[in-house]
Amino acid sequence: MNTKRLVTLGLFLSMSIVLSIVESFIPSFSIPGAKLGLANIMTLVILNLYGEKDAFLIVILRIFLVGLLRGTIGAPAFFLSLSGGFFAYTLMVIFYRLKVFSVVGVSIMGSLGHSLGQILMAMLILSLPQLAYYFPLLFLIAIPTGIFTGLVALKFTDISKKVLLIQK
Repeated sequence: MNTKRLVTLGLFLSMSIVLSIVESFIPSFSIPGAKLGLANIMTLVILNLYGEKDAFLIVILRIFLVGLLRGTIGAPAFFLSLSGGFFAYTLMVIFYRLKVFSVVGVSIMGSLGHSLGQILMAMLILSLPQLAYYFPLLFLIAIPTGIFTGLVALKFTDISKKVLLIQK
């Protein structure tokens, strides 16, 4: 890995950490678990600019570093974040590879994946299968939030390509 790429990925990791922390101060639409998914903007940008491996690395590092900063490693909130991030990343990569959706569509799938991962983990932690009834509400919220993060990621990717002179 060359120095420019390493520094750029470090900057993107820093931005994703900041976005994750900033998002925690934004009200969650009065619906537990609902959020904008701002850190996923950086995941989408990295996926588009550098590929799946680098995007996965940044997702995992962000989740662990935010967990360390907040002191939640080992707590339910950490596992909810980890499962949400893993499912979001997995669905984004699947639909990115299929090339049937734009960046916005891939973002929506990531948003849906995040909701799915968090609900499944919450069901496991709390032993409450009734939480499955919460899926439709979170899925409805995931669509507009996925559109928002996808549009921002699309614009940020275009700007980054110009600034970093990346040809992809």
